[in-house]
Amino acid sequence: MSASSFLSLFSSLFFLFSLSSANSTVTLSISPSASAPPLSNPWQRLNHLATASATRAHHLKHPQASTSAVKAPIFPHGYGGYSISLSFGTPPQTLSFLMDTGSSLVWFPCTQSFSCSSCNFIGVDPENITTFLPRLSSSTKTVGCKDPKCRWISANVQCDGCRKNSTGCDESCPPFRVKYGSGSTSGLLISETLIFPEKSVENFIVGCSIFASTEPSGIAGFGRGPDSLPAQMGLKRFSYCLVSHEFDDQPVHSNLVLETAIRGGAGTGTAGGRINYIPFSKNPTTPKHPAYKEYYYVTLQKITVGGVDVRVPYKFLVADAEGRGGTMVDSGTTFTFMENQVYKLVAGELAKQVGKNYSRAAEVENLSGLGPCFRVSDENSFTVPELAFHFKGGAKMALPVENYFSPLVDSAVCMTITTDSGGGGGGGVRAGPAIIFGNYQQQNIYMEYDLENERLGFRKQVCNNK
Repeated sequence: MSASSFLSLFSSLFFLFSLSSANSTVTLSISPSASAPPLSNPWQRLNHLATASATRAHHLKHPQASTSAVKAPIFPHGYGGYSISLSFGTPPQTLSFLMDTGSSLVWFPCTQSFSCSSCNFIGVDPENITTFLPRLSSSTKTVGCKDPKCRWISANVQCDGCRKNSTGCDESCPPFRVKYGSGSTSGLLISETLIFPEKSVENFIVGCSIFASTEPSGIAGFGRGPDSLPAQMGLKRFSYCLVSHEFDDQPVHSNLVLETAIRGGAGTGTAGGRINYIPFSKNPTTPKHPAYKEYYYVTLQKITVGGVDVRVPYKFLVADAEGRGGTMVDSGTTFTFMENQVYKLVAGELAKQVGKNYSRAAEVENLSGLGPCFRVSDENSFTVPELAFHFKGGAKMALPVENYFSPLVDSAVCMTITTDSGGGGGGGVRAGPAIIFGNYQQQNIYMEYDLENERLGFRKQVCNNK
């Protein structure tokens, strides 16, 4: 499609649009995310999630290759994500969104003309996707080309039509296109009202997506950009506790808590013990990859397996000014990703220790795309060394075994950490974070993003609400 026909289509779509004291905390339900992929073989499903995690990591590393509180439920889904429901418009229209701390834009499938390619692959019928209908909302407004918020998506917006009229501008913000590891979306920015039961946020900038690839659901960006949900709501803190993926596609949820004022205490209550806090690291500011400024970086000092320091080189643990190395936390990645040289150290030490009691399952490694994998006769008797992440300030996150090993299938289990075949020429570090801490490793761990104090809190906690 040519640029002129693309703009013409969007202009005609927006013609259709013309037809027709707040609490400080919001709580939403969150659960593992929409239908699972139509994969009956469990190893094939793990392979799908491993591939998707590595693809997502590649995108995050190379993004330019493209006290009162509000609570809401968050649900787990079979294709590896977690979803929340948000309501926009007057009267409100409710849609499902994937919660993503690795991106910032909030967007939804929009208008009756919304088209999603390759959605059948992930078990979604493109004909049954719920879309937002601007013509039914009295609060929908287009974002003007000269509106500063137009530049949230692209700093190089050109408003040619506006230059002819110095007194005003009726030209809308140019179409956006956002890439993710699994696909992309494109559309126009609109201004809407975000509605909660006892709170509303007016003039919220949201993407009205007309085309998407393998993205049938909207995405709620919780990153550090100005267009993110936390930034637009003015949140001081948000927190969540992800239920286990064993509840994928079931009506089991936990809470996502959004706070615009902090009056002490943890975002989801105090049950569960002391919270460990670690400071957010300084984000890389390289102009080549502006998306790095939106990530939640933390400083990892070491990784231990069974108490043994795997001795990851410092250059992988801390990001340099150009964005090479470092650790980011990402709810949109399923399995934690490690740069190949880091992965080899962790997987090698784990294989060494676990291999003393269990045999390797090489055929399962080929099927699942994961490794190392081991033969196990009884899941309840499977004992493995502790995998722990040690952060700046002394905080230690020791993962439950179910957070770094898959469930028992055909008498075998696999480590649920991924990598790719990339090297780091001559032992160097490639662009982007070397470690991306995914949601599988965050299961049953309370995660608190204290934006006011620039720190991340965590503790072990049973997450599912009964």
